[in-house]
Amino acid sequence: MRMRKMKNLEPRMERCGAYRIPDPAARKGCWRELKPDARTLWVEVGCGKGKFTAETAQANPDVLLIAVERCREAMVVAMEKARDMGLQNVFFIDMDVANMEEIFAPGEIDRLFINFPDPWPRKKNAKRRLTHRSFLEKYSHVLRERGEVHFKTDNAALFEYSLEEFAACGLEVRNLTRNLHEHGVVGIMTGYEEKFHALGTPINRCEVVMKPLTLPQEEKKAEEEV
Repeated sequence: MRMRKMKNLEPRMERCGAYRIPDPAARKGCWRELKPDARTLWVEVGCGKGKFTAETAQANPDVLLIAVERCREAMVVAMEKARDMGLQNVFFIDMDVANMEEIFAPGEIDRLFINFPDPWPRKKNAKRRLTHRSFLEKYSHVLRERGEVHFKTDNAALFEYSLEEFAACGLEVRNLTRNLHEHGVVGIMTGYEEKFHALGTPINRCEVVMKPLTLPQEEKKAEEEV
C-alpha cells in the first residue's frame, strides 16, 4: 500500500508501541506467549489501514492475530484502530512477507489471510504475486498441516492465476466463489473491499488447505537464478 509520508509518523508509532512487535524474529516459535489462552494463531498479510484486522480481532477474542504490513504509514493507522477499540489480541509487524520463515517457526500458524494483494499484472512480475508457488512454499513451512489460506481479490485475472497455482501445487481449494457478496455482505470486509463492492465489482474468494509442499528441483534452480 502506498501512502503519503507522515511528518508525525514516529510519535504516532510510539503512542501505539504496545501493539507493535519491534523484533519479530525474537518471537519465532513463541508467538502464542503473547496470548497464552488463544485457541489459534492467525496471520494477516498486508493489513493496510486495519479495518479487517481490528474487526476480525474484535469478533474473535479467543484468537491471537498478527498483522503484517510493509507500509508503516498504513500500519500506524491500523494500530490506532486497535488501540482505540481496546483490543488485546492483535499485534503488528512491519516486514516483507517474503521473510516469513525468519519470523515464524514451522507449523506455527493456523490460518493466513491474503486480502486484495497487488496483482502484479505484467507476466515478468508473476513471481511477486503472493499466490505464486514460491510464496505458497513459504506458507507451507509456517502453516500447520491442513492450516488454511483465506484469499480474497477483486482482480479476476489474479484469481484465475492463483487457482492454477494452487492446483499445480496439489492444494485443496474450498468455498470458492467469484462473487462473494452477490446475495448480501458475507463476513468482514476490508476498507478497500467496501469501496469496490459499492461499485458493483465482484469479489473473488477461496480457502486453500495447506500441506507440505516442495517445488520441483528444476523450478527451484530457476528461482535461484533469477
